[in-house]
Amino acid sequence: MDQRVSLITLGVENLERAKQFYENVLGWTAAESPPEVVFFDLNGVVLSLFEHGNLAKDMGVAPDMAAYRGFALAHNVKSKEDVDAIFAHLKRHGVTIEKEPQKAFWGGYSGYFSDPDGHKWEIAYNPFWAILEDGRISMTKE
Repeated sequence: MDQRVSLITLGVENLERAKQFYENVLGWTAAESPPEVVFFDLNGVVLSLFEHGNLAKDMGVAPDMAAYRGFALAHNVKSKEDVDAIFAHLKRHGVTIEKEPQKAFWGGYSGYFSDPDGHKWEIAYNPFWAILEDGRISMTKE
C-alpha cells in the first residue's frame, strides 16, 4: 500500500455550522459536494466534513461506541479491484475489518478497517475523482 493520506473526514455535530467555520473563520472555499458532506480541496489532500451519525453509519458502528471517534482517514485508489486487493492483504495480516468493501451511497466503492489503536481507515475508489501520477488526488476527473 502506498504511503499517503488522500482524504481526512471529520465527524461534526452540525454540518452547516462546521462549513461556515471553515469558510468564514479560516477563509477556505468549499468544493462542489453532495448535500450530506462538505469537501475542501487542500492541494492534494481533501478535508471532508460529515455529520457524526452519518459517518458512524457509513463505518458500520454505533455513534456512541468508544471506538467511534468522529473521524476517518482515507486512502483512495484507482479502482474497485484495488480496494479488494488491499482488503485481501489486510485480512492476510489479521487486521480488524470494520466494514467489508461495498458499493457506497455516493457512487463509489469502499470499506473500513481499524489500525491497532482503533483509528478507522477507509479504503475507497471514487469514480468522480482522479488519482494523479504522483499519487495525489484531484477532485476533478482528468
